Amino acid sequence: MSIELRQLRQFIAVSEALSFSRAAEHLDVAQPALSRGIQALEHQLGVKLLLRNNRRVELTEAGRTFLKGSRSLMKDLEETVRRTRKAQEGGLGSLTIGYTDFAISGALPQLVDGFRRAQPEVALDLLYGPTHQQLEDLRTGKIDVGFLIGPAGSDSLVSVPVQHDRYVAVLPERHPLSRGAAVDIRALANEAFIFGVMSRWLHFRRHVDALCLRSGFTPRVVQEAYNTESIFGLVSANMGVTIHLECARNYVCRGVVILPLAHVDDLITTEAVWRPSGMGAVLSRFVEFLRASDRPAEAGPAASRQTGRPRRQHGIR
Repeated sequence: MSIELRQLRQFIAVSEALSFSRAAEHLDVAQPALSRGIQALEHQLGVKLLLRNNRRVELTEAGRTFLKGSRSLMKDLEETVRRTRKAQEGGLGSLTIGYTDFAISGALPQLVDGFRRAQPEVALDLLYGPTHQQLEDLRTGKIDVGFLIGPAGSDSLVSVPVQHDRYVAVLPERHPLSRGAAVDIRALANEAFIFGVMSRWLHFRRHVDALCLRSGFTPRVVQEAYNTESIFGLVSANMGVTIHLECARNYVCRGVVILPLAHVDDLITTEAVWRPSGMGAVLSRFVEFLRASDRPAEAGPAASRQTGRPRRQHGIR
């Protein structure tokens, strides 16, 4: 059995108007042609859908059942067509996003919220991963776009900067250096340091090691932790100090003071990175959104001491 959409539309029109003449006018077809179409549909189904007389048209029980199903079918078809077109435009589908501690405490939450409001039918899946893991996940296709410490350093990847952060010192609240407006990095040379574990924080640890080496010392690491919250918790327990990024001011942790590093102007850039070879419609729409966002702001000098109070985030606003 092969029933055409045209036949369903004709039947629905007649059923709703309960008049062949009004339905024919609505459909802009000749009434005899409409009548023949309904008769052909009834013949195909082997049932009587409509009762006709000179005064009015009525639906049979079979007709009412077929009308309900026909309306549902047409509604489903219209929704399928809409979603298909939406998918072609990148407004429907899914996107897997990788992120670091720095991205999630900086520009990423606002970007994700903005994109979800702009494209509510795109499902976003966020996966935490250190920079080196995200680069591998991009290569294998596990993630579509990664927010990681740049530069990505690969000809097969494309990136846009989303936030710039300066370095800060994170100290226990009762530390002697916590009473100043800034910390000279050389004053930290003899301190015990707490850092993220090397397997997860490799790229950042390399940046910090190079910074300390330029300042004449190698940090003495006494404790490692997996994430920023744990690092800050150990600092608040007076286990040591750490060097972090200014986006850390968005974390709220009792018992720590966050101060700028005096005379250190280095910036760490978080980039959104993707493979152009894996550019589908949804990723293309997300990249357009990123590029249309405000350019990343340099995190200005962190002139105020902070003791766990939230502060306005730096990066894309």
